[in-house]
Amino acid sequence: MKTIKNGIFNENPTFILMLGLCPTLAVTTTFEGAYIMGLCVLIVLLITNFIVSIIKNIVPDNVRTPVYILLITTSVTALELILKKYVPALHETLGIYLPLIAVNCLVLGRALSVASVSSVKKSVLDAIGIGLGFTLSLMLIGLVREVLGSNMITVMDGISSFTGYRAVYQVLPNTKILPITVFREPAGAFLTLGLLLAFFNFLKDRRSDVK
Repeated sequence: MKTIKNGIFNENPTFILMLGLCPTLAVTTTFEGAYIMGLCVLIVLLITNFIVSIIKNIVPDNVRTPVYILLITTSVTALELILKKYVPALHETLGIYLPLIAVNCLVLGRALSVASVSSVKKSVLDAIGIGLGFTLSLMLIGLVREVLGSNMITVMDGISSFTGYRAVYQVLPNTKILPITVFREPAGAFLTLGLLLAFFNFLKDRRSDVK
């Protein structure tokens, strides 16, 4: 549990390590797109860390990085084909950012720094912690951006063809405050990330002052 908690809080990929910002800023226009991308990264992290921790003593050091990249690329390609077959609308929404997981420094970084020198159990727990931390970060950014930018919360839309349910909710009916359209734009992604970073740093400083 300590490893998982560490991945969510102390080594949060988005708000602490500042890794994987390309999908963070690109696919968080909706809550649904955010959590689906987060889950995709979590799955790839789990597969990669698990296999790397098993083969770490077999792969020579001089070819370790290309072998791990090939493994990550294979996992991402399989995941992309599954999404394309069963949830084509969501696959189209994620676009180029789904295959870009293959070159995400977050996935390769955990494979090299953790899975290649750790046991299977620790590697899997690290993948769960980092993956959950990344997913929760994307969900928070996606929620803020969609609520402020569209006055909506999309829980299930692109995946409705697979689940059979559609869940899209209006937040504030009959309001002139929302939507604030800038939050739907790329600038809104940077603005949201900056505001959340400032908020979490403020909380961290207050906690330090109390101690």
